Amino acid sequence: MTDTQTRTAIVTGASKGIGAAIARRLARDGVAVVVNYARGRAEAEDLVRAIETGGGKAIAVQADIADPAGLAMLFDAGEKAFGGVDILVNNAGIMKLSPIAQTDDASFDMQLAINLGGVFRGMREGARRLRDGGRIINFSSSVVGLYQPGYGVYAATKAGVEAMTHILAKELGARRVTVNAVAPGPIETALFTDGKSQAQIEAIGKMIPLGRLGQPDDIAGLVSFLAGPDSGWVNGQIIRANGGVV
Repeated sequence: MTDTQTRTAIVTGASKGIGAAIARRLARDGVAVVVNYARGRAEAEDLVRAIETGGGKAIAVQADIADPAGLAMLFDAGEKAFGGVDILVNNAGIMKLSPIAQTDDASFDMQLAINLGGVFRGMREGARRLRDGGRIINFSSSVVGLYQPGYGVYAATKAGVEAMTHILAKELGARRVTVNAVAPGPIETALFTDGKSQAQIEAIGKMIPLGRLGQPDDIAGLVSFLAGPDSGWVNGQIIRANGGVV
C-alpha cells in the first residue's frame, strides 16, 4: 500500500450498536468501510448514506459470518470496491445466557458458529488477504475472567477468540499485520440491555468504578487507535475496556 491509497476496513455486524459506531468512526478517520450486516439491511444502508453524506466512503454488504463463504464474500466486495483491504474488525456476535445445565444444543451451536467460528474464518481470510501492515481487531468480552453464572458458553467462545488472537499475532508479525482484541465491559446496546429490567441496568452501572455504562463510541475510539498508525507496536494484546469493573 502506498501513502496515497485509502485504507479499507471490513466491520462485521456493523448495522447497529458498537459495529455502527466503529464504522462511523473509521469513516471519519478517512477509512473506506465495508459495512457488513446479516439481517439489518435498512440500518446498514442508512449508515452508508450517512457516511457518504459526511464525505466518507462505504458500501453495505450482506453476509452471514456463520457461513463458511461469508467472510470471503466481504473481502471480495472490499477488493472490488476499494482495491484491497487493510483492516478487519471482527465485531459481530450474539449472546444467549443460561446456566450450562439448561443450555440446549441449538444455543451452543449458534454461539459457537458465530462468536468463534465467524471470528476464526475472519482471521483466516484476513491472514491470507490483508495488505501488509494491516490490522485485525477481534472482539472478546470482559466476562472472560469473571466466570459469572449463566455466561458459560458465551464466555467460552470469547476465551477461544483471545487464544487465537495471541497466536495469530505471532504468525503474522513478519508482515507487520497486528492482531489484537477488544474486550468490552457493559456497553449500553441492545445486546446488553435486552432481557434486563431498568433496575438491573442501573445497578450494573453503579458497580462500575467510573459510575456509568460504556457507550458504543467509547469502544469505537479504542478501535480507531488499534486501526491507526499509532498502534504499530501494539500486537497480541487483549484490551479490557470496561470502566475498571475488573
